[in-house]
Amino acid sequence: MKEKEENIYQKRSQKDYSMSFKLQVVQEIERRELSVTGAKRKYGIQGRSTVINWLRKFGTFDWETQTPSNMPKTPEQRLMELELEVLLLKKQKAFLEKQIEFSDKKAIIFDIMIDLAEKEYNIPIRKNSSPDQSMSSEKNNKKA
Repeated sequence: MKEKEENIYQKRSQKDYSMSFKLQVVQEIERRELSVTGAKRKYGIQGRSTVINWLRKFGTFDWETQTPSNMPKTPEQRLMELELEVLLLKKQKAFLEKQIEFSDKKAIIFDIMIDLAEKEYNIPIRKNSSPDQSMSSEKNNKKA
C-alpha cells in the first residue's frame, strides 16, 4: 500500500514565490503539461486564484477578449485595436507638443534673463565660441 502524503497547511503570501517559479508554472500550464488544479497540487500552491492571477499577469492568453493571443483576430477586433492605438498616439503627441512649447518658452525666458543680467551687471555671461573653434578642438583631440 502506498502511504498517503500529508498536506501540511502552511500559509504563504505572494512574496513567497519567486518570479522564475511563477513563470515556470505559467509556462507549464500554457504548454498544457498541467492544469491549474494540477499545478496547484504539484507545487503546493494553496489557492486556485493565485495561479489564475499569475496566468493573467504573465501568460499569453488575452483575458479582455477571452481568446488566446496567438489566435487570429477578426478584422473588426484588429480595427478597434488600431483605433485605440491611434487615439493613444494622438494623446501622446499632444502631450509632447505641450512639453515642447513649454520648453521653448522656458528657453526664451532664460535668454531674456541672461540678456537682462548682461545689461544690468555689464558682464558677459554667454560664451562666444564659434563652431569652427569646436571643430578644430575635436580634430586636435583625435590627433593626440
